[in-house]
Amino acid sequence: MRIGFGYDVHPLVEGRELWLGGVRIEHPFGLMGHSDADVLIHAICDALFGAANLRDIGYNFPDSDDIYKNIDSKFLLRTAMIMVKAAGFQLENIDATIVAEQPKLSPYIPEMKKTLAELMGVPVNDISLKATTTEKLGFTGRNEGIAAYAVTLLKK
Repeated sequence: MRIGFGYDVHPLVEGRELWLGGVRIEHPFGLMGHSDADVLIHAICDALFGAANLRDIGYNFPDSDDIYKNIDSKFLLRTAMIMVKAAGFQLENIDATIVAEQPKLSPYIPEMKKTLAELMGVPVNDISLKATTTEKLGFTGRNEGIAAYAVTLLKK
C-alpha cells in the first residue's frame, strides 16, 4: 500500500471558464494556468504520482511544453492513471478537498465524483470529495484563487 498527497492552487481571473473535477462550473471567473487549471484534477494527479513514486504533474506534463497549453485536465488524469497502472498499482481510494470561498460547490460534488470515477475507471464510492471555505481568510477567502488537496491510496 502506498499513500500519495497532492496540492494545487491557481488564481481566479476574468475571461476564463471555471473547471473543477472535470466539470464546468458556472461562475464569472475562471482559473488561470497553462492548462485549463483544474486544481482538483491537478491535486489528484500529484497524489497519484506521489504514491506511485512517479515524481509530479509538472515533471510529467511540463508547462514549458506547448502540447499542454490549454489542455483539458481530464486528459492529464486519464494519462496519470495509465502511468500508475503501468507502474503496477491499482487505486484504492481518493480523499480530496477543494478550498474556495465562491462559488458554492456542494451542488456540483456528485457530478464531479461521477466524472472523476469514469475518468479513472473506478467506482464512484472510491472517491471522497469535499468543499470548504477559509472563512474569508487568505487568498482563497479574498476570492483571489482556488486550492485543492488530495490524498490517495494505491495498492501494488
